Amino acid sequence: MDLIKYINISKDSRIPKYQQIIDSIIYNISIGNLTMDQKIPSINMFSEEFYLSRDTVEKAYSILKERNIITSIRGKGYYISRTKLISKVNILFLVNKLSSYKLRTYNHFIDAIGANSHTDLHIYHCDETLFLNLLDKNKFAYDYYVIMPHFKTEELTHVSFTENVKKAIQKIPKDKLVLLDNIKPNTEFSDSVEIYQDFENDIYNALKQGFQKIKKYKKIMLIYPSKAVYPYPRRILHGFRKFCVEHKLDFEILNEIYDDMILKKGDLFITIEESDLVNLVKQIREDEFKLGEDIGVISYNDTPLKELLGITVVSTNFKIMGETAAKMILNKEKGKFKVPFNFIDRESV
Repeated sequence: MDLIKYINISKDSRIPKYQQIIDSIIYNISIGNLTMDQKIPSINMFSEEFYLSRDTVEKAYSILKERNIITSIRGKGYYISRTKLISKVNILFLVNKLSSYKLRTYNHFIDAIGANSHTDLHIYHCDETLFLNLLDKNKFAYDYYVIMPHFKTEELTHVSFTENVKKAIQKIPKDKLVLLDNIKPNTEFSDSVEIYQDFENDIYNALKQGFQKIKKYKKIMLIYPSKAVYPYPRRILHGFRKFCVEHKLDFEILNEIYDDMILKKGDLFITIEESDLVNLVKQIREDEFKLGEDIGVISYNDTPLKELLGITVVSTNFKIMGETAAKMILNKEKGKFKVPFNFIDRESV
């Protein structure tokens, strides 16, 4: 039968054999190799041809029948019953951490990609081994691989790619690869999709946008956790230093907002982690300083709660990031897109 020559069952794949049968039949329907009312091999013929157990083929056929993709006619065999399916796009979405920012990007992506797709979300916690295992387990199983590359060293510092990660990503067909949020400067993944922040220049340019507000403060403190479970790109530090030096501003870089922090009128704090923002605002209130007048606060990355509370932010646009990734997949586009990053002025500076 014609179907036999189209089916591809890999012995080395981690995908269960019954699922490979399902995926192969659906794929061949989607590209027109199989048409309505076309007869397909019997369970016995299929199992003999591919050296599979009868139970494996029977399980695949049973699932296909439940989904009304095939039908059986007693005494005659199995036939294709539906061809308008399913050309669902299968997407693996790999995120380094489950933060509100990553979830917003993911949710905007899901909204934009539409119902004609299936997306599996996995969190690898900036861990190289977990990431590589996830990628190896799911190789060849998806139409697109959307990856947010952020990893940590043994010293809990940030790296965009390790050598092993880079080699693994390079094995993904470039027309299936979408690098999201972070790319390594001067590293090319030709013919792939790259939708990214430019961490150094983003914070530098955003602070320049807010310079008229910022310059009234006597000293600027960036709260950058140098060692964290989920570390941040050091390019944020470089952009911050560049801005302060260029504008001759007094500045200091701290690891965290300490309990009983020494606060002085004319201080401006830029926080990255939510816990530091909460601790800082609490201490400002306890010491009876006026937020946005005596002491300024800028937070990194916007949230609805920060907007509600009037916290000034420097932030990328997570909506655009997620929607652009979906649009480029749907339109089969390639290339790079830098996501907008802005100073959003509110009442806290």
